[in-house]
Amino acid sequence: MAAPRRFSDQLRTMCGLAVQLADAKQVESILFLMERPTDWEALAAAVGGRSMILAADSAEILDGADDGALDCDTIVLNMSGAPVYERLTEALLEAVADDHLTPGASVVAVYSGFEDGVTDSLSVIHLDEHLGRLTVRDLRPLGGRVPTETLKMVVDLAVEIGREGREGKPVGTLFVVGEHRKVQEFCKPMGFDPVKGYTSQERSLTDAKVREGIKEIAQMDGAFVVSSKGVVIASAQHVSAPPAPDIAISKGLGARHWAAAEITRATGAIAVAISSSSGTVRVFQNGDVVLRIEPLRRAMTWRDFDSEPALPPEKTVERAKKPIDSPPVTDA
Repeated sequence: MAAPRRFSDQLRTMCGLAVQLADAKQVESILFLMERPTDWEALAAAVGGRSMILAADSAEILDGADDGALDCDTIVLNMSGAPVYERLTEALLEAVADDHLTPGASVVAVYSGFEDGVTDSLSVIHLDEHLGRLTVRDLRPLGGRVPTETLKMVVDLAVEIGREGREGKPVGTLFVVGEHRKVQEFCKPMGFDPVKGYTSQERSLTDAKVREGIKEIAQMDGAFVVSSKGVVIASAQHVSAPPAPDIAISKGLGARHWAAAEITRATGAIAVAISSSSGTVRVFQNGDVVLRIEPLRRAMTWRDFDSEPALPPEKTVERAKKPIDSPPVTDA
């Protein structure tokens, strides 16, 4: 018989403070970034039955939390070792994508900000209107021959590339999804194709390792051709579809976006273009931009410590645009 899970006094105190903040700020839910299993029923009782979101790096940590007896949603991050603000960001993005939170919601986050394994920090987080992560419902109106789940997987990957770049540098690239045989008629390799020679399973975007590999390859010139099943058919491709005189895209968009518009007009594919300058993701269908997504580089703005001197209004606005990496802490 498994040993009972311990609900620590520290966590109980933090739950009480989280409830006070939730009441004061009228938040939508309380988010717990869990590092180990706990007594889930005791946790629910400590927050007075309020709606909870439980996020952790593995499903094992959350075992038993989603058995239906608790009013909570669970999110598996698979981000062990990542900084706390990145894990919180991903948890919030996933919560919005899965309809656990509305894009404009406010939440209280409870997490370990300073000492591993010790729940020592609270933050009130206000989400922007656009988090840069779409739900299946958002993408379904595009229709076409590309399954919605495949399109969502590609768009989510594109948003990650637009938000994160690679090694601190912005990255722009293009995904052409669906109708891959017809699309390839308008493509030619720009040089070495890193995905050539691998099996379909080894090129499937359903594999997290493949998605990470695609982020590396995205630094190369050229586009990705992706099948309707989410398999990367080719990379580093020069896309050159017949020009359509009636295509019109915004000023300032370059060859990548024109290629996206033209290939979608010439085929039944959907193109997802990432701007290297801004990280903006644009989804093209039949030559037109049908969705524009501004990736959020941080899902929250950390507030300054109360002990800091007040700043002039213009400085306060400037600081609000620059999230602080170290979150605030409320000692229990």
